[in-house]
Amino acid sequence: MHFLVVEDTADVAEAITERLGRGGHSCDRAALLEDAKHFAATSAYDLVILDINLPDGSGLDFLKWLRQRKNAVPVLVLTARLAVDDKIGALDFGADDYMVKPFDLGELEARVRAIVRRRSGEAGATLSAGNLEFDMVTRLASVDGEQLQLTPREQLLLEIFLVNKGRVLEKDELVVRLFGMDADAGPNAIELYVGRLRRKVSGSGLDIRTLRGLGYQALVSKTDEAAR
Repeated sequence: MHFLVVEDTADVAEAITERLGRGGHSCDRAALLEDAKHFAATSAYDLVILDINLPDGSGLDFLKWLRQRKNAVPVLVLTARLAVDDKIGALDFGADDYMVKPFDLGELEARVRAIVRRRSGEAGATLSAGNLEFDMVTRLASVDGEQLQLTPREQLLLEIFLVNKGRVLEKDELVVRLFGMDADAGPNAIELYVGRLRRKVSGSGLDIRTLRGLGYQALVSKTDEAAR
């Protein structure tokens, strides 16, 4: 997935991005509100991890800014404050969850997975499409119980398609989600990875369609929908 980490404390931001990076996710980092607004205005994210106390203002102002622009990206708020009003305020402004510093990175990762699952409509730790299953914890995918041999980027691409079933994803958006904002990769790299993934999930319930001039759309095949 593609995450935005808004945190001005360098070691905390580095620890978060490193932990999520080991799970195959791409992370952009912003230390200031203005930087966060620039990132959010130019790229699509699956989740924002947002510190409240920033050098140029409150993270809650950024949260309000997102929601005023109808940006529904899930937001996990980090706060060193213990006041109940601060927690209530964050949730009322549209946060999906919050954690109080200091926190355990394992718990942070688990909460991130939970938020992503809720967004995709899945109840457990597994994303599915017909007879295809992807475990968000182990990063393993299988079809009819037989494990697929996927590279880390193929795992990430599959996760993106499963979370965004039915949504048209532009190539440029997939480049950023798969490689990050600073990557030199282009649309040709996306075509290569989509082609590889499509071959590996062939025969499963996931149909990855190419929409000429638009991008890609992942759908559950009609046969599998009827079976359910």
